[in-house]
This record gives sequence, structure tokens and C-alpha cells, in this order.
Amino acid sequence: MSKKIRVLIVDDSPFICKALTRIFEAEPATEVAGVAKDGKEAIEKALALNPDVITLDIMMPEMDGIETLKVLMKTKPTPVLMLSQFTRDGAEFTLSALELGAMDFIDKSATGLMDFYGLAKEITSKVKAIADSKLQKISALSPALPAYKGKGIIDVVAVGSSTGGPTALQMLLSKFPRDIGFAVLIVQHMPHGFTGPLARRLDSLCMVHVKEAESGDKIEPGVVLIAPSGLHLTAGPPRRAETAEEHRAGIRCRVKLDVEPMDTVHRPSVDVLFSSVARRYGDRCMGVILTGMGSDGAVGMKSIKKAGGITIAQDRETSTIFGMPKVAIENNAVDKIVPITSMAEEILKAV
Repeated sequence: MSKKIRVLIVDDSPFICKALTRIFEAEPATEVAGVAKDGKEAIEKALALNPDVITLDIMMPEMDGIETLKVLMKTKPTPVLMLSQFTRDGAEFTLSALELGAMDFIDKSATGLMDFYGLAKEITSKVKAIADSKLQKISALSPALPAYKGKGIIDVVAVGSSTGGPTALQMLLSKFPRDIGFAVLIVQHMPHGFTGPLARRLDSLCMVHVKEAESGDKIEPGVVLIAPSGLHLTAGPPRRAETAEEHRAGIRCRVKLDVEPMDTVHRPSVDVLFSSVARRYGDRCMGVILTGMGSDGAVGMKSIKKAGGITIAQDRETSTIFGMPKVAIENNAVDKIVPITSMAEEILKAV
């Protein structure tokens, strides 16, 4: 019998602690190493119990989850799953936690308090995934690369990511100079309400303009559009020119947001985005698949490759979870495998 994953639960709510204990004890692959009611006790128990994974509440009195995480990353680096809730402050704190080293998070406000057990499958699957991964000690923010002269062969770079993605996206986008000659479309798996704060955070840190996509947004050079949670993002046809200026400038494709197709595991789906840009742009698109659980993106990457586009995957060594890139590579859909630390350079060299 394989060794069980030992989890330290940190939460100031007795109800949540009890619920998590039942969830982990009911899962054959996990067991509870201990329970802590605040940050100070969490640090003491992490050092004493040596857990494989820590679930850490963000909002706690006195020493909150962010301060606790900072100390843990210095004194006892351990895979951490944050328990967040969707409020404006909660979303910002969650993104800060991911930047500080937390591997993933659960939006515990996605269900009512009494329906918390409805999150059991998501919680246990994420704990099992991050327990097998290694902590990345890589600076998430890099200075932008100098202005470049591209080959002009790529109009759109489509990017897919999941677990570990927010930090990987920050590392990638912060290196792009302002004058990139291509648009960027992104699907990042996140709960409802978190993609907007992620886009605003990246926009404040990067030279390129980053925003949460809205239906009808132009797909144009230097603009990064992130699919909102719950909606697929696809490249729609360009509309007819209405003014002389538009005729002279050329009409660009625009994004379309839709709940269809409904039969995908994720919404937004990386496969749906990648397949869309392959149809619309053919050999003038690039697919980039980053860290994440599961297999979303592998089929779409194959579509881009068949259309004559360029495909790149993040390597195992720098992926928080080497799931999505691994499946795409095994599907023979990837032209090149590179570390996230040199992904921006690789993209700019290719376009």
C-alpha cells in the first residue's frame, strides 16, 4: 500500500476544520497530520509534524494566511493549498498567495457553508496533485526584454494554463516588450470572479496591455485578453469595415465569448481556444501550453500543429504540475519544450 498524503489543516473555523478532516479521512490517499486554528500554531505544527501538504485559510485573525505563508516558505517550504473566498480583497490576497509560493487554491465561497462537502472531490484532487509536485523557487517578475524586430509570421499567440498558471503567466508576460507584433489570448482555469483581478494585476506589472476579455474585443498586437471564468473564448470573424480609416487600417478579428460547447470538462477550455485560432489563423498562430493538471489543450495543440502553426510546451522542471504539457507532448502536438524562464525569449525568437 502506498504512503498516504499527510495534510495539515489550518483554519480558524471549527466547522471547516471538521469538514476537511472528514473529507481527508474519507479519501484513501490522504490522512490528517494535524489541525491548527491560527498562523502561529500552523508554523509550530508544520515544523513538528512535517506534513506533505498544508491547507491554509487566507482570512484568519491576528496572523492571516498571507503572513503565515511568508513564514512557511522561509522556515518550512511545503506545498500549500489556499482556502479563499471570492470578494475583491479575497481575490487579491489569493493572487498574492500564489505569487508567494502557494501552489493552488479553492474558492470555498463557491458553495454555501453547509454545502462545503460539495467541494470534497476538488479539494482531494488538488491536494493529491500538489503533493507530487515540487516547489518552484523562481522569481515571478522579470524586466521586459528590449524592443525587437519580429519576422511578422505570427498574428496570435494562444496560451493555456491551469495549476501554477498565474505565476507562470506573470513570468511570461512581464518579459514582453510593449511593441510586440502579435495578440495574446489566454485561458487560465480559475473559479468565477478571479480572472478579472488576475488580468488587472498582470496589467499593472507588464508593459503589454492585459485585460479580461469582453465579447467583441479586437484581437490586435500588444493586447493580452484573458478568458473570463465560465465562458469559452474563441476568435470570431472580422466585421465589415464601416469607415475609411478602418478600410485603410484593416479590420481585425474579434473575440467571441460563449457558454457553448457545454460538454467540455473546463469552461473556458484551452482546447476550444486553440482549435478556434487554428481555424481562424492557420499557420499564422502559435499555441503555448503551460503548467496545469489534466489534459486540456492537447487536442487543440494538435489542431494548431496541423494548421501549420507553431506549438511550444513548458518543460517538466519548471512546471508546478506537469500534466497539460505532458499530455500535449505525448500527443505529438508540440514542436519545442522550453522552461518558463526562457519562454518569452523563445516566443519572440519564433514570431
